[in-house]
Parts: sequence; C-alpha cells; structure tokens
Amino acid sequence: MRTLLAFLVGTSLLTAPAMAQSAWTGGDDQPTNPLACDASVTAVPPGDYNGGSPTGAPDRKGKPLKVVDIPKLVGVGYFNSTASGIQEAAKELGSMTVTTDGPTKANIDEQITFIDNYITSGVDGILFAANDPVAIAPVLKRALEAGINVVGYDADAEADARQWFVNQAEPNGVAKSMIDQLASEIGEEGSFAIVTSTFTTPNQARWISEMGAYAAKCHPKIKFLETVEAQEDNILSFNQAQTLINKYGDELKGILGMTSVATPAASEAVQQNKLCGKVAVVGLALPNAMKPYVNGDCIKSTILWSTVDLGYAAGMAMRAVADGTLKPGDTTFKAGRLGDLQVVNQSQILLGAPKVFTKADINNFDF
Repeated sequence: MRTLLAFLVGTSLLTAPAMAQSAWTGGDDQPTNPLACDASVTAVPPGDYNGGSPTGAPDRKGKPLKVVDIPKLVGVGYFNSTASGIQEAAKELGSMTVTTDGPTKANIDEQITFIDNYITSGVDGILFAANDPVAIAPVLKRALEAGINVVGYDADAEADARQWFVNQAEPNGVAKSMIDQLASEIGEEGSFAIVTSTFTTPNQARWISEMGAYAAKCHPKIKFLETVEAQEDNILSFNQAQTLINKYGDELKGILGMTSVATPAASEAVQQNKLCGKVAVVGLALPNAMKPYVNGDCIKSTILWSTVDLGYAAGMAMRAVADGTLKPGDTTFKAGRLGDLQVVNQSQILLGAPKVFTKADINNFDF
C-alpha cells in the first residue's frame, strides 16, 4: 500500500439562507476558521491537553491488550479499510488483539449498546468512530471510569469522553479542498447540493460549516441549494441524488458527497441519468469505489486520506496510550511506519495533507 498523508497539516431538506449569513443546512453551530484562499494548510500548536483519563487503570505497559473497535457502522468499504489498518498495527505490535464490531447502520443508539456491552464483558481498550459526539459521550465516560483506555478516530466525541482522537484532517482543510475542487469543476457561479450521512454526524457537520465559511470567503458566487441526509446507506444515497437531479434539473451543476457511500452512489445516479460532464460529483470516497466513474470519464476526481493509515495510526495510538508513551503534553506521536505525527487541538493526532485522486493517478492506489 502506498502511504498517503491525510488532508492536512492540520463530515431536513431545508434550503439554507445565503452562505455569508449562516451555516449551511447540515452544519453545526460552532465557530468557523476558514483558511486563506491561496494559502497552504499549516498545523496549529496543540495547547493544553483536554482529553479524559481512565480511572484506576491497571499497569498495561508491554502487556497483551484486548481491544474492541466500534466504528459508526460495519460492512462498508470505508470502515473495512480502517479495520484493516488497525489489524496491521496489531500484527506489527504483536501484543494487541482487536475485534471490530458494531451496528450495520449508522445508528447512535445501537453504537452505544455495543460499547456498553463491551464495557460489561471486559476489554482493555475501546477504539471508536462516533455517530454523535454528544450522545456517545456518557457511555465512553463509563468506559474511562471502568479503567478502559479510549481512543477515537474518524469522528470524535466530546474531548473529555476519550483520551485521544486520531484526526484524518482538520475541518477547515477538508473544506478548502472540497470547495476549491468543486469550484474548479462547476465554475464560480455554479449551483450544488450536498448528500451527507446525518445532521448529527460530528465530522460531516463540522466540514459543512467550514465549507460554508470558506465558500463565502473565497468563492462567494457559488450557490448552495440544500443538504439531504442519506444515513451512509447506498440505496438511500442513490435515491437522494436522484431526487436532487429531478428537483433542480439544469440548475444542479454539482453534488458534494460527504461520505464514502454517498459519493459513489451520487456518481452512479449521474451516470444513469446520462449527465456525465453536466453534473459534477466531488466528495470523499475510497479510490476503488470511484475508479469506474473516474476511469470512465464521468467523474473527474475524488478526495480522501488513506483510510488504512487512519486505522493504523489509531491502533498505534491505543498501544502507546496503554503503555504511557503517548501522554498529555506531547506535541508529536511516533506512529510506526507513518513516522512522527503532530498533536493538534489539545488532544488530537493529525494524519497529514490532502489528496485529490484523478484519472492520472487513481489506479496507483488500492483501497
């Protein structure tokens, strides 16, 4: 596997008001920090540690670890590949066994139940990707109170509900990459819609807010139409893209896919409607899922970090947390074959810089 660095040094059917006035539908209500229109992305100093701490955790340094990985959902390519990265780390370390388990739909109530069951059954560590940052926090805090090490990746929880979070990209960097690519494909005055997972999915909501702020600053004439939810479900994502195509007709020039499921599903809808070259799809997706559309000249690009590397870094972080070699106050983290990763935002480990896959290089990657 060729290693990629992730996006930075650094996821209602209502029509939103003008971008300069408020967050786009599907965004959160947190402050935004849009990057400069022509600037490269740089990391920020980490600041004081704000993560949680397990209560009465036993000495696990160098000892075998029993870990469960509970992503948003199982059975989709994105989290299959993060799981493979976690297993790569476990095999390399030789002292950690990891089971990936979780709901088959991106349902926060089911995810909480899975975590609660593993707290009861007994594990040394929990890896997670949150469906809802607030709703998941109480059960993760119970894990910490039980002396379990807790590390997040992909989608964070409230900071004090876990120790560390492996961040594939800082939100304002995702926003810049997505909106710059969209504008290059549909023009500065094109109209577009967004297909997301749910309005409460923390990383996607953050990205949408940052995209609105960045677009208002750097692409002020681009027109946002609406955001629709698709639950990270392939059929629903296709149907939502189809609905957008039917609803807006020639006005729709682009679709932003916020999930690894939505982006190829929207591409399939564009292809089936014979709109290749007329409606662009720009979004986050595994290169393998997008190869048919990119190689077939229907879609120009797809954007992502290495999901395998994301899982690998999370697995390495879990071992380091248990050993006490990753601790509050650290500014870098030695992540095996990935080298030194930066600590940012008080208790996050940042994966890297953006990658836009095109027909010129997408076949060089296999994940």
